[in-house]
This record gives sequence, C-alpha cells and structure tokens, in this order.
Amino acid sequence: MGAVSEPLIQWFELNRRLLPFRQEPSAYHIWVSEIMLQQTRVSAALPYYERFVAELPDPAALAACDPDKLRKLWQGLGYYSRVANMQKAAQIVCRQYGGQLPADYAALRALPGIGDYTAGAIASIAFGIPAPAVDVLRVFARLDNSSADITKPAAKREFTARVLEEMPKERPGPYNEALMELGALVCLPNGAPKCEVCPLAAQCKGRAAGRAEQLPVKTAKPEKALVPVTAALITGPQGVLLQRRPSKGLLAGLWQPVLWEDTILTAAETAARLAALGLDCTGAHFTPLPAAKHIFTHIEWHQSGYFLAVPEQPAPAGCVWAGKEQLEAAYTLPGAFKVYKKLLLTKLL
Repeated sequence: MGAVSEPLIQWFELNRRLLPFRQEPSAYHIWVSEIMLQQTRVSAALPYYERFVAELPDPAALAACDPDKLRKLWQGLGYYSRVANMQKAAQIVCRQYGGQLPADYAALRALPGIGDYTAGAIASIAFGIPAPAVDVLRVFARLDNSSADITKPAAKREFTARVLEEMPKERPGPYNEALMELGALVCLPNGAPKCEVCPLAAQCKGRAAGRAEQLPVKTAKPEKALVPVTAALITGPQGVLLQRRPSKGLLAGLWQPVLWEDTILTAAETAARLAALGLDCTGAHFTPLPAAKHIFTHIEWHQSGYFLAVPEQPAPAGCVWAGKEQLEAAYTLPGAFKVYKKLLLTKLL
C-alpha cells in the first residue's frame, strides 16, 4: 500500500464506527445509507436507516412500495426527490438486473439519483471495484496544500485523480471508507481539523504551511432567494384540511396546509382565495400564525398566515380532511411545516 493508504486504512481499522450498514455491507444497504447521508448527519440518519431497511429489505420491496408509504418512511430526512429517485432506480434494477444492484460502476452511475460519489461507494465497498468516492475533496486539498477551487470541475477531476492514484487496487472499499471516516471524524469541514489525531498529519502539506483550517478553497454560494408564503391552517369537525402539492417540483407529491407561494395575503385576501377553492369559511375568525422560516437548497421560505376553524363540509379538490392519527401515520408533512404541524396537533387534541 502507498504512503497515504497504508496509515489511513490502519487508522480506520482501529477507529471505525460500528454502523449498521457496515455490519451488513450489501450493495442495497450501502446505497440506502449513502443516499440518506447526503444531507443528514450519521447520528440523525441511523433511526431512519434501520426503520427503512426493516420495512423495505431489498430493491424489490422498495420498487413495489406505495409512494405515500415511502414518503412517510422518509419523513424527517427532507429532500424527498432522493427517495423518489431511489424507487425509480429500484424499479429499473428489478426489470433489468434481476432485483440486484449491478456490480458495474457505469451501470450504477446510470441509475436515477446515483451520482459519481454514490456509484463509487457502492462499487468499491460492495463489489471491490477500484472507483473513487470523492465526497471528501477537502482531505486531499489539505494534504496537498492545494489552492484549487473544489467547486470547479477541473479541481474535482484533479482530486479524483489523486484519490485513484493513492487507492490500493486490492482494497478500494476500505480505502474509500477510511477517507469518508477521516473526513467525518478528523479532517472536519467548516472549522479546525483535528490534526493532532490525524494519521496523515506528518505528510500533510496544508498543516505544515499552517493553512489546513483555510482549506479547501471554494466559491461562496450565491444568496438564497427569499420567497414569502401564506399558509392557512384550517380545522373542522373532520380534522385538519391538507392540500396535496403538485407531482413535480419542490416537495413534489407531499401534503401541506393550504398555502400560496410568492405572496403575503391579508385575512380578507386569504378568505377570498379559500372561497375560490370552494371552502365555506363564513364567520370564521382568522387568527394570525407565528412567522416561520425554512431553508431549501436554493430558496428560503418566509411563512406567515392564519388559523381558522370551519363547519363540516367536503374537502375542496386536491385536499383531504385528516384526523390526528392520519396526520401522524399516513400523511407526510415535510419539515418545512414542522412549526405549523405542532400547532395542528395541538388543535386536534
């Protein structure tokens, strides 16, 4: 093994966390864990992972799962397009590969929702294929004291080549896992790396130059667009009124309070819009809601609105009435509405 891989793998064997997807490192388990961990800390993701694989133990079960049940299993992890793509990929795996993820990097990369990093992780860890998992570009940026901007394609190609250059062809999986673990526990993002316990500290040029904490170089993300949202939390004898979001776009297919994006409405304007939907809110008192904020990848929702109670009546088109048990067990309200969900559950007691 090389100057990087040998001490790195030795360190990993002594310091690796005992995670469930490492105990049973099947291609499916690695896939589920990698998708979950794209936007979620390991400690937060573990309960979701264990529940998910217990309910859906293989690609066939995932492929056949009811989409609403699937979204409910994913509730709390956010970025629901990830699990929608997983189901599409599982259906392809069942049609084309007999229900087993293919032991081929290019075939994995072609599946919906599987990018270079996830394909590399599955290929190397599950199948021993020498493929890079380049999620931890900062490790090599610090190791080489590189000023290359890791948000640029050229820099990503450069660091991918470095990952492959140091990879022991007979042990690609442990090497990639060791890099991931080093990035998670020692060579930390957004702050001071723990150089004093790093197995690569002696050869780290960034540390020697006193630049480790300033690396990697990356272009600042653009400011998120601020989007005003007006929500109507509506209860009645039948429960709470929920509205299905469109099947494509942000939070596709999920449930929400009745709401309008890109606008701040007065109580009278909200009443008029509800009447246009076919909801009778005559005499209802419109109580202002507390302000709430939710940050998505590219936008930031600033929510406000009203609570109101209405008499028993049919749900407007695209809406359902849901009782407390249904709200908890059947309907997926994304994290963007967690403040308002708590209010709704209080009202339904």
